[in-house]
Amino acid sequence: MQTRLLLVSHPATRAMRVGAFPADDPLDPRALDALRVWHGRSLIAAQGTEAAQVFRSAATCVRETADALGLEAQIVPALSDADAGEWRGRRLHELAAAQPEALATWMRSPDAAPPAGESFRAVLARVGAWLDALAPSSSASLSSDGGMQVLALTHAVVIRAALVHALGVPAGSFGRIEIGPLSIVELRRSREGAWTWRAGAG
Repeated sequence: MQTRLLLVSHPATRAMRVGAFPADDPLDPRALDALRVWHGRSLIAAQGTEAAQVFRSAATCVRETADALGLEAQIVPALSDADAGEWRGRRLHELAAAQPEALATWMRSPDAAPPAGESFRAVLARVGAWLDALAPSSSASLSSDGGMQVLALTHAVVIRAALVHALGVPAGSFGRIEIGPLSIVELRRSREGAWTWRAGAG
């Protein structure tokens, strides 16, 4: 059975716009305005209606994104943003002045993590395990071709991890993948279990 998965990143929060690590920020009026005029809104609304399963992270900004799109979604811990630990809510330029070596290492190494936080490799492990374990729920309806439709509302780092896992590229390539706010990435898993990335979704 083929699986079609659409991964959607939430709108830019105020923390993202000022270059700060997330601290469970809500969507401000600017983010809500961006969501209202987003070109992918109709596609995601239709996909949410047709999808057998709709998932999201527990973050406030993602919950509010789902609400704005009229989607009821199940919370999945694997879709959570990377834990910023002691850097939560702090701005990059402040950390560049206070902890330049630690910040530089975090930006280039998949094994580096903020103090008491989570590395990209840890995010990759949980996201990859979730992807490979995806299966229809007992109440899920399949598409007309017998495949499974899945929609996941999440964060840019989770989508980067999903792409690294699906493509089988080294974890260190994470810094070369850019996922903007309100991006849509489509992954498909074949009946044989191999993931592929389909460009141009949305």
